[in-house]
Amino acid sequence: MTNFEIGLWSFPVLLVLIFLRIPIGLAMLLVGIGGSFAINGSFLMIMAQLKNLTYGTFSSYSLSIIPLFLLMGQFAALGGMSQALFRAAETWLGHRKGGVAMAAIGACAGFGAICGSSLATAATMGKVALPELKRYGYAGGISTATLAAGGTLGILIPPSVILVIYAILTEQNIAKLFAAAFIPGILAAIGYIIVIAIYARVKPEAVGKRERAPYSERFRALLGIWPVLIVFIAVIGGIYTGVFTPTEAAAVGAFGTGVIALVNRGLNWTTLKEAIVSTAGATGMIFFIVLGAAVFNSFLALSQLPQTMAAFVTEQGFSPWMVLTIILVLYLVMGCFMDSLSMILLTVPIFFPIVSVLDFGLTAEEFALWFGILILIVVEVGLITPPVGMNLFVINSMSKETRISATYAAVMPFVASDIIRTAILVIFPGITLALVRLLY
Repeated sequence: MTNFEIGLWSFPVLLVLIFLRIPIGLAMLLVGIGGSFAINGSFLMIMAQLKNLTYGTFSSYSLSIIPLFLLMGQFAALGGMSQALFRAAETWLGHRKGGVAMAAIGACAGFGAICGSSLATAATMGKVALPELKRYGYAGGISTATLAAGGTLGILIPPSVILVIYAILTEQNIAKLFAAAFIPGILAAIGYIIVIAIYARVKPEAVGKRERAPYSERFRALLGIWPVLIVFIAVIGGIYTGVFTPTEAAAVGAFGTGVIALVNRGLNWTTLKEAIVSTAGATGMIFFIVLGAAVFNSFLALSQLPQTMAAFVTEQGFSPWMVLTIILVLYLVMGCFMDSLSMILLTVPIFFPIVSVLDFGLTAEEFALWFGILILIVVEVGLITPPVGMNLFVINSMSKETRISATYAAVMPFVASDIIRTAILVIFPGITLALVRLLY
C-alpha cells in the first residue's frame, strides 16, 4: 500500500472511531500515530516526533489567547452583562411583533462580542432570555430555535476562538481575520432578525408581544450596557489602534470583565474558582483536540495526501468556484455530525492547500481571509443543523417542555438565512474584505 493510500484510508478509520464515541482528539491522535507507524515503521521515531510536535504546538504564543477569551466570557456572565444586554434590547424592541426574540438575537450578538464561544453564548443567553420568551407567550420551538441560532454569533462576531485556531493553522494575521468577520457577523444578526419578523407574520400565534416601554426605561436600560461597550472598545479598539496585540487585548479584556464582575458582586472566591476551573476544563479539551489534530496532520503531510490532492485538482482543470462549492457543501454535511472545532482542525490542513492554488482573483492573503470566514459561517450553520446541531441540544435541554422536533422545525428558516448569506459572501468577496482593505 502506498503512502497516499494509507493517508486516504485514514479517514474511514477516523470516522469509525468517532462513531464509536471515542473523543475526536484521541481518535485523531491514535490514527495519526498508527498512520505514521505504517509509513516509516519506527516507533522510536514516532515518539521523538511526538515530543517535538507537542512542544512546538503548545509553545505557540498565539494559543494563549484562547484561555484568556474563555475566561473573559466567564467573567462577563458573572458580571451580569448578558442580563444588561438583553434588558436593553428588550426595552427597545420588545413591543414589536417578535420583538422579544429579536432582542434575544441582539443580546447574543453583543455578548458574542465579549465571549468568543458559541456554546457559551447560547447557554448564557438561554438562561436569561428563555424565561422572558415564555413569559410573553412565545412558543417553545421558536424560543429555543432563536437562542440556538443567536448563539452561533459567538464564534462569528470577534473575538472568536475558532478564528484564532484557523489563523494559527493557516499562518494568518488574527487581527485581520477579526476585521474580516465583523461585517458578516452583523449581516448574520440582521438576517436572523428578518427571519423572526417574517415568522411573526406567518405564525402570529407563536410569538408574543410585551408592552411598549417608556423612553425613560429604555435609556436607563441602555446605560446599563456601558461595561460591555467599554470592554469591547478596549479589546477591539486596542487591537486596531496598535496599542495591544490580540493576545494582550485578550488579557486586558479578561482583567476588565473580572473587575466589572467584582464591582457588580458577581465575583467572589467561590465563583472565581468555578470560573477558573471551567476555563481550564474547556482549554484542556480544546488543546487536546489541537494536539490530536497536529499529530494527524503531521501524518497526512508524511503521506503527501494534501499535496497530491491539490495537484490532482489543478491538473483536472476544475472550476475554482465548483471546487469551493463542493467544499462548503461538505462542511454543511459534516456539521450535522461533528463539532465546529474538530471540523476546522481536521479539514483545513487538507482543503486549504487545495483551494489556495486556485485563482479567485484575490491575493493569497485576501483569499485566506475570505475562505476562513466562509468556513466559519458554514461551520456555524452546522451548530444549528439537525440532527446533531450542538446549539440545538444545549438550548433544548434548558426548555424541558419543548420537544426537539419543534426546535428542528423552527430552526430551518434560520438555516435558510445562513445559506443565503453564505451565497452572497461567496459571490461578493468584497463584502468580507471591505473592512480589512479599509483598515490595512
